[in-house]
Amino acid sequence: MDPHIVRRADALQRGASDWQLQFLCRNGSWHRLRRGAYMSTDRFADLGVRERHRARATATLRAASEEAVLSHQSAAIVHDIDLWRTPLAAVHLTRNRQSGGHRTPVRHLHCTSLHPQESTTVDGLRVTSAARTVVDLARTLPFEQAVVAGDHALHSGLCSSGDLAATDPRTARRRVAGVLRLLDGRSESVGESRSRVLMIREQLPVPDCQPNLYADDGKLLGRVDFLFAEHGVVGEFDGRAKYGRLAPDGHVPEEVVWAEKLREDAIRSAGWEVVRWVWDELDTPAVVVGRLLAAFDRSRARPTGRVERTPCP
Repeated sequence: MDPHIVRRADALQRGASDWQLQFLCRNGSWHRLRRGAYMSTDRFADLGVRERHRARATATLRAASEEAVLSHQSAAIVHDIDLWRTPLAAVHLTRNRQSGGHRTPVRHLHCTSLHPQESTTVDGLRVTSAARTVVDLARTLPFEQAVVAGDHALHSGLCSSGDLAATDPRTARRRVAGVLRLLDGRSESVGESRSRVLMIREQLPVPDCQPNLYADDGKLLGRVDFLFAEHGVVGEFDGRAKYGRLAPDGHVPEEVVWAEKLREDAIRSAGWEVVRWVWDELDTPAVVVGRLLAAFDRSRARPTGRVERTPCP
């Protein structure tokens, strides 16, 4: 477990006193993660939101009973599953029993049946399996947030659709089934998952995800984010990462932008309409929907070449 976390019992064993521990917290040298667990304030300040939650989760699990496992968003953090607008103030734990659950602002204990295959160990931490974690999030998070987490778990290979289908949600079965039915592991980013949720909510045609488009001569035009084949329209979500930190090794953003332009020109030349949107526009669905509907209306030409679908994970 995290070597940067100092437990009160360990500190006292090494000769420190409670007064000294209290003094270090009062003068700002140490940050209290929870009662009896501390971290250097400088170290804690360097951590991002997810890393801070993981530190609190690690300290909380150390103090919990041996049958408790991290679950819900806390397990998602340990599994490194993408989360979006998901509360991380409280550490979530699950115990394999039918009663006794309770919650405070910083700790939420769930009590329910937990089968042996639904828990595992990651980096020395007891957590629910990735499939059980996704199902728990589908029960407890809003639809969009649950889809973001589930898509990423599938895309990362942390679990399969079969694993999810075999996991009993215990409660809220209809809600969980609705989320699982619409997950797609071909989504490659939070933005793509949110885009698909937007299309579902706005009752747009369901697009194919990540297909390859080919020209008449068999040349690969490129892989696209979304394809509305019956309308002759390609949809592309433009995240900054595509042109920055996720750019291919040895390529600067300007080269990536130019290559993207050439790819789009080739796709348009094959008869496809191309529609793009960015992160901020996902919060104004009417903008994205209007852009897509206008492209549906404009698309008169029949695209040439062929489409190669990407199989779902």
